[in-house]
Amino acid sequence: MSVRRREFGLFAVAVGLWALALGGCSTNTPPVETPAPAPALAPEIPSSIRPEEVVGRWGYGSYHRPEDLLRTEAAARAACSEPVVINRGPNGGVMMYLADNAQLQELQLKGSQSGQNYIGPPGPPGGMEDRQIVSFDGRTMVLKWMDPEVDGRYGTGVYVRCAPEGTTRVAPRRRPPPPPAQ
Repeated sequence: MSVRRREFGLFAVAVGLWALALGGCSTNTPPVETPAPAPALAPEIPSSIRPEEVVGRWGYGSYHRPEDLLRTEAAARAACSEPVVINRGPNGGVMMYLADNAQLQELQLKGSQSGQNYIGPPGPPGGMEDRQIVSFDGRTMVLKWMDPEVDGRYGTGVYVRCAPEGTTRVAPRRRPPPPPAQ
């Protein structure tokens, strides 16, 4: 019987150790990792150009070399016979096309901390689908695609405001030449 007692003693010790081990597992749970707080989004900076300033009928042209800007402006002015129409979007943006997309989309005018303005889908300014507003004086708007690959294909866009629909552009009057000296 002493062998049985020893076996029982070993069994009791084994059960005790198992209970301690099991108890240790339930009290030593690994720390629960709390998710890192979302990075604070930079506050939206409004564009210095309002959407209503962009809405209208525009002649359009594009160029790849900076020295072609003046020629492209003249071509865009001549394109007013078939203008690009930019309307106001239902959520306060402007309705324009994105690269390689035949569907009109509402785009936002966005400002940036650097003072640059952009037109593009919602999101931070200067995204790959955005266009940087290189210049805007109310009559002429120059837009450069942010995606270098798209910019390489489409070039820098020049929009020239067209006269209101139904009006014709009148060429400036030339003065008659002075009478010949006698």
